Amino acid sequence: MAPSRVLGSSNGGLPALGFGGAPLGNLYRPMNEIEVHELLQSAWDAGIAYFDTAPLYGFGLSERRLGAFLKEKPRDRFVLSTKVGRLLVPNENWHPQRDYFIDAPPYEPLFDYSYDGIMRSCEASLERLGLDHIDILLMHDIGEKTHGPAHDALFAIAMEDGYRAMEELRRSGTVGAIGIGANEWQVCDAAMERGDWDCFLVAGRYTLLEQGALSPFLDRCVREGKAVIAGGVFNSGILATGAVEGARFDYGAAPADIVARVQALADVCKTHRIPLPAAALQFPFAHPAIRSVIPGFGNKRELDEILRWTAVAIPQALWEDFRSAGLIEPSAPIPADNVAMVLP
Repeated sequence: MAPSRVLGSSNGGLPALGFGGAPLGNLYRPMNEIEVHELLQSAWDAGIAYFDTAPLYGFGLSERRLGAFLKEKPRDRFVLSTKVGRLLVPNENWHPQRDYFIDAPPYEPLFDYSYDGIMRSCEASLERLGLDHIDILLMHDIGEKTHGPAHDALFAIAMEDGYRAMEELRRSGTVGAIGIGANEWQVCDAAMERGDWDCFLVAGRYTLLEQGALSPFLDRCVREGKAVIAGGVFNSGILATGAVEGARFDYGAAPADIVARVQALADVCKTHRIPLPAAALQFPFAHPAIRSVIPGFGNKRELDEILRWTAVAIPQALWEDFRSAGLIEPSAPIPADNVAMVLP
C-alpha cells in the first residue's frame, strides 16, 4: 500500500516538476500511441517522476495511456495523482467537452460528488490505470464559477458524502493523500474548514498573471502545512506563446487587457534576455506553499523547451522590475538571484 500522507513522507515529497496529463487525452489535438510512449519515456529519462491525470482528460484516455506506460516502471519510483467528482457514462454523440478532447472515446463526463460517485470513480480509475493504489486523489473542479447556482448544493454533498468517501479511501491505504483539484482557490480555502485535506492542485490561479491566491489561501497553506501543486502556470498557453494572435487564456481567446499585460511582462523579460516562459514556469515555485509545478506536455518539443526553461538562471533584477512596474504583487515571493529550478 502507499505510505500515508505521501506529500509529507520521508521521501522528500513531490518533485519540483511534474507531468500534467491532460494532453495525453488529446487536448486540442490528437496524439497517437507511438507519440505518447516516446513523450512519456523522454519525461521519465529526464527524471520526471510525478504524473497527474484525471478521468475527464480524454474521457479515460489519459489514464489508460499513463497506466500502460507506468505499469513497466517500479511502483516506488513515481508519484501519481488522479481525480474524482465525475463519472464517465456511455455517449457516442457530440457534447461540449468534445470540443476540447479530440477523437476521445464514446463517453461523457458527468459530475457526481456523492459517496457512491467518489467510490465508483476511484475504482474505475484504478482499473484504467492498472494500479492497486493511487498516491494522491483529488476532488475535481468543485467551485462556484464551475457550477454556478448549483454550487452550494454540490459543495455540501462534496464536503460531507464525498469527503467521507475520500477519507475512507485514505484510511484504507487505497490512496496515500487526498485533496482538491480546481481552477478556483476560493473553494479550496473554504474546503479547509470542512476536512483534513493534504494538498490542493490549483490551476491558473497563481501565475505571473494572477496572484490573488496569495492571501488568505497560500498564506494559510503555509501556516497549516498544506501542500499546493501549481497547474496551469502558463494560463492555458499565453505565458508560453506570448501575446501572439490566437493566444489562449483560461481555455479561451485571451482578452485585450490580458494580451497587454503579457506584452508588458515580455518587454521586461526581453530587457534581461530571459524567455518569458522561463519566468512564468519558475515564478510560482518561489512560494513556500508550492511543492510542484505541473505543466502539460503535448509533444517532445514542448518537453524539451520546458526542461530548458527550468535551467535558466534568472537575475533577481527581473523580478524587481516586474514589481516596480506593478506587474506582480509586492508581497509575492520571488526566486533567489540566478538560481534555476531544482530538478531530480
